[in-house]
Amino acid sequence: MSIFQTFNTTPVRFMRSMRRLLVIASACLAPTFAPLAQTAEGTAASNYPTKPIRVIVPSPPGGPPDLLMRILAPKLSVSLGQAVIVENRLGAGGLVGTAYVAKLPADGYTWLFTTASHTNIPPFNENVTYDSVKDFTHVTLAAQNFGQVLLVPVDSPAKTFKELIALAKKNPGKLSYAHAGLGTASHIPAEVMKTMTDTDILPVPYKGVAEATNDLIAGRIDIFFVGTQIALQYVQSGRLRALAVTGAKRWKGMPDTPTLQELGLKNFNVVNWFGLWLPVNAPAAIVSRLQAEIVKAVAQPDVIAQFDTLGLEGVGLPSAEFALFVAKEAAAAQEIARNVAPAVVKITTIPATTVNEPKK
Repeated sequence: MSIFQTFNTTPVRFMRSMRRLLVIASACLAPTFAPLAQTAEGTAASNYPTKPIRVIVPSPPGGPPDLLMRILAPKLSVSLGQAVIVENRLGAGGLVGTAYVAKLPADGYTWLFTTASHTNIPPFNENVTYDSVKDFTHVTLAAQNFGQVLLVPVDSPAKTFKELIALAKKNPGKLSYAHAGLGTASHIPAEVMKTMTDTDILPVPYKGVAEATNDLIAGRIDIFFVGTQIALQYVQSGRLRALAVTGAKRWKGMPDTPTLQELGLKNFNVVNWFGLWLPVNAPAAIVSRLQAEIVKAVAQPDVIAQFDTLGLEGVGLPSAEFALFVAKEAAAAQEIARNVAPAVVKITTIPATTVNEPKK
């Protein structure tokens, strides 16, 4: 989720460490730009691809990254002249599938396609076996959404965002927000909001979105940041109330719901984004080719229409810019993790037996 831009101009404690974070981000980028600067590595790169390609999506079938890549895969199969096959490798909030790709050869035949969780979840996990910045070649930011929707129960005394913050300040530590895991799309915007509004709101972890949503409807929790498509159905049915969206601009699916920027949180822009990576040191020619093909794919009218139904917009960020973006996102997520109370940090170990070795 795009959190660096938010913190880059936030006049609270995150500002004090941003100079340090930029130095860290620049240092992390050195091994990324090196492979991008190299020329094509022999015939294998110049003739690429010569066989089918696997795309590892480290999350369940039917989720946003899976749906998005299944829209793009047929287009890429045609433009590349080889089958592009989506493979879901689950576990530990995406860490298992990501760790698997990090260990593979950088030949361009296995891709990683995932969300902002690539940078946001590892800082909360001491047992991550890879570096989100250093261990991958950053191809492109393919798409992004319009942020999460801040939902409250329909009978909440807070009818507006201003009233919600006033209620939280009047009752420190008594209001609660749900999240589906540390570093997830429901956790990060809530922590950013707490910091920018100087409020004390209790985080309550849930196993998934459905369970948290049910408790929100029942009034057992007070706040939940939910994806646009899920939020829309509950708002339209009158079961929940939307107070704001976390992106920089309003989502046309809920045009009457203001952004948090409009409501006074300057530069608040937390969205979920979807990127494509290869293992580190992938040939520059392959990286350039894939980035160009993604740009063409997300610009096709039928893809735009399908993205629209999912509340997404295509991007196709250049590889060098994406590398810088990822480094900044990772640094910002690390700063959030350092400021989260240790009591709410849960460590998830990746069992070695779940990380499959590449087939011979």
